[in-house]
Amino acid sequence: MTCSEWADENFYLSAESAYIEGRWETAPFQVAILNSMGNDEIRVVNLIKSARVGYSQMLKAATGYQLQHKKRNGMILQPTDSAASSFMKAHVETAIRDVPVLKELAPWFGKKHRDNTLEAKKFSNQRQLWCLGGTAAKNYREKSLDFIIYDELAAFPEDVEKEGAPTFLGDKRLEGSAFPKSIRGSTPKIKGHCQIERAAQESETDFLMFVPCPHCGEYQSLKWGGKDAPFGIKWAENNPRDVWYLCEHNGCVIRQHELTPHFAKAQWRCHKTGITTVDGYEFLLNGQVSETPESVTWNIWTAYSPFTTWERIARDFLNTRDDQGKLKTFVNTTLGETWDDETGEKLEWENLYARRETYLPTIPEWAVYIAGSVDTQDDRLEIKIKAYGPGEESWLIGYKRLIGDPAGELIWQKLTEYVDQSFQHASGAKMSVGLICIDSGGHYTDEVYAWCRQDPMRRIPIKGASVYGKPVANFPRKRNRKGVYLTEVGTDNAKDIIYSRLAMQAKDLTKPIKGYMHLPMVEWADELYFKGLTAERKKLSFVKGRRVYRWECPSGVRNEPTDLEVYNLAAVRIAQQHFGLDLDRARPEGRKNQSTKKRKSVHQSSWL
Repeated sequence: MTCSEWADENFYLSAESAYIEGRWETAPFQVAILNSMGNDEIRVVNLIKSARVGYSQMLKAATGYQLQHKKRNGMILQPTDSAASSFMKAHVETAIRDVPVLKELAPWFGKKHRDNTLEAKKFSNQRQLWCLGGTAAKNYREKSLDFIIYDELAAFPEDVEKEGAPTFLGDKRLEGSAFPKSIRGSTPKIKGHCQIERAAQESETDFLMFVPCPHCGEYQSLKWGGKDAPFGIKWAENNPRDVWYLCEHNGCVIRQHELTPHFAKAQWRCHKTGITTVDGYEFLLNGQVSETPESVTWNIWTAYSPFTTWERIARDFLNTRDDQGKLKTFVNTTLGETWDDETGEKLEWENLYARRETYLPTIPEWAVYIAGSVDTQDDRLEIKIKAYGPGEESWLIGYKRLIGDPAGELIWQKLTEYVDQSFQHASGAKMSVGLICIDSGGHYTDEVYAWCRQDPMRRIPIKGASVYGKPVANFPRKRNRKGVYLTEVGTDNAKDIIYSRLAMQAKDLTKPIKGYMHLPMVEWADELYFKGLTAERKKLSFVKGRRVYRWECPSGVRNEPTDLEVYNLAAVRIAQQHFGLDLDRARPEGRKNQSTKKRKSVHQSSWL
């Protein structure tokens, strides 16, 4: 008897632990999952799930199957001891009461007895079930188990009292069993820090459920999609009652009641190996019977569940759009996916501060161009000056905070003096600042324009693009009505480039390194500067139902050095794309023993 067959014949949904009391009937999407929990050839079962898929009931059914039908010892681990006690009372004890074949094994039920405690139940067939918390290392010791279940694994500590990962400690208890079984299931949490995600990555399989379209017959796994995607869950604007699924193959409009009967024809497909299965017992590869995998991972989310509606999913999403916390819950518990809070490695300011170099006061010999940037604040202007070489390798050579009122003339005079200064090149030549991009989106747009009009081919006012995905710099063909070349800057693309470059490592600074950003060991490149340079994080948001990653700065943190880095990159891109600058016109193999004459030849043109 398979696990799903046992459940259909014996299992019962208790009033205290189910929305609707009554006999259990395995839903089509649950068959393969339940059977894998009872299949002796499968050692590890991972389930990455959303809410509303009947996971707790499947765990209890699998536990009853192992105890009564397979006559095996087991343990259910909950994230905490209190959660374990609650689960024992609300789920395990009610199941023993309401499932006759289990109650027959519990002559002590309803009585005070040494075989009937909140931590363990010992049955008349000499099999035992523990239910304990996963935070205490002692709970993993001195137990001989055939199966172990980790409920909500993502909520477990990564290291249990410094003795190791919970799945490592728990699975060690299975080593003496002839048919060991480790079942791990959870709603996922934070990407990169989620233990069910880690368990799935270690698995040899990763199954998604494919369902035939009721109109064209093409198989597809159900996806969220979102408003602008050419497939997925859709709804009439401002009317989530009118909701449907758009087929990704032929654009068929599928209503939920139309798709439900076709779940009986569904297949589970593994993209890693090409293996398929329908029931979790027979596995096929290229239409031929395949060996049963030792480890399986199932992915299931709310759209497959008959216990909720697509209308409810749409409403849940609409209720989360303006709240990051609710959106995170939606991704985890409705879509059954990890929340990508930050992408890439976190860039620590201390690491950048520690790799500063001693190249100032002269500009390194490889630099051929200088660009400037200005940020306008209510009480100051901040300026950054950078030198660039082949491959946009760059050297920070100046940073200044001018305190004053941007509505007055004095601060603009000081700005002009600062950006008009000359810099000493290693070749002996003098270099001046080329293009300067200045933020015009604040409260002092008129003052910014007035300063730019004094030298319109060199001083470029900029504004951030309102749409994500724009080019780093979109220089206009002509001046606007204010007499300036107002340039749109794709800040998200620019920050992607900047943060990836800041994360670069250099083994040999005597050779060219494309895109590498050199940082000077000087007083003004202080801790405040580096904290501002690493202030932002890339976070997941939803825009019109579509996932997008956006750079965000925590509240109260100054990020002017990051903004200025964007403006500098925009300036050097404008110079290359519209003013004929060629950073790559000289590429010697090394930076040493270059003649003075040759170094002078790469100096930026006099038109700057």
